Amino acid sequence: MQRLIGFLAAMTIADAANAGCANDPDPCALDNGTYHIALPDEAKDAPALIWLHGAGGSGVGAVRNNGMVDQFLDRGYAFIGVDGHERPESRFGAGWYFYPDRPQNRDDIAFIAAVADDAAARFDLDRSRMVLAGFSIGGSMTSYLACATPDAFMAYAPVGGSFWKPEPTDCNGPVRLLHTHGWRDQTVPLEGRPLGGGRIYQGDVWQAMQVWRAENGCDQLRPDDFEITDDYWRRIWQDCQPGTALEFALHPGGHGIPRGWSAMVLDWVGGL
Repeated sequence: MQRLIGFLAAMTIADAANAGCANDPDPCALDNGTYHIALPDEAKDAPALIWLHGAGGSGVGAVRNNGMVDQFLDRGYAFIGVDGHERPESRFGAGWYFYPDRPQNRDDIAFIAAVADDAAARFDLDRSRMVLAGFSIGGSMTSYLACATPDAFMAYAPVGGSFWKPEPTDCNGPVRLLHTHGWRDQTVPLEGRPLGGGRIYQGDVWQAMQVWRAENGCDQLRPDDFEITDDYWRRIWQDCQPGTALEFALHPGGHGIPRGWSAMVLDWVGGL
C-alpha cells in the first residue's frame, strides 16, 4: 500500500511537471508564441518563476525538469516555461531576439511581458510577484529585458548569460537582480568571447555588473558583503537605492544550472 501511495504521488508530480497549459496537454497559446505552466497545489494569487531556456531549448523541456521545477512548486510558485522563437538564421534553433541592431522576427520583450499578463489572468496568479530567470542566451534575454523594462517583473535571475558587446551604458531604471555564473564557464566566459569569426561578441560579465551597480545607485564598486558556501561565492551590494537588490553568485562549475540554484533564488526572493 505504501509503495502504491508513493507511486501515485510520484505520478502526480510528474504529471504536473509534464503539463502543457496546466491540465491541458497543449501549450498555452498567444498570438505570437506559446508557453507551458505547472501550478502549485494552491494556485490562487501564487507567485511565479518565468523561465527562458537556452539556445535550442524549449518551454516544455524546462517544465519537465522536475528537479528544478518541483522546488518552486513546493514553495508555492507556479513555474512557467516560455518557448523561444525559431530563428532560421541561427544553427542553434529556438532562442530569443535581444541583440541590438539586428533584425527581429518577434519583439521578445513585449512577448515575455504578455506571457506574464496572460498567465496571471488565466490562472489567477499574482502578477506583482513574478520573477524572470533564464539560462545562457535565456539569461542574456533576461538581462536585456531587465535593462529595458526594469519594472516588468519583481526580480531578475539570469544564469550563465548576460549582455553582449557593446554592453549598454545605462538602463531604464534600478532593478532587483541576482546574476549566477560558472567560474569555469567556457561557453559564455566571464570575460566574454568573439563568435561568428568576430562578427559578434559575448559581453564581459564584470562590465555588466558595473552597469547594474550604476543603475542601482550603489556607492561602492566593491561589494558590501561576501558569503561563501560549499556551492557559491556570493558578492552582495547593499549600499544602494532603497528597494533595489544586487548580487553576483559565482560557482566553481562550467556552463550549466548549478546545484542549489533554485533554493538560492527562492531564499533570495523571499528576503526582498
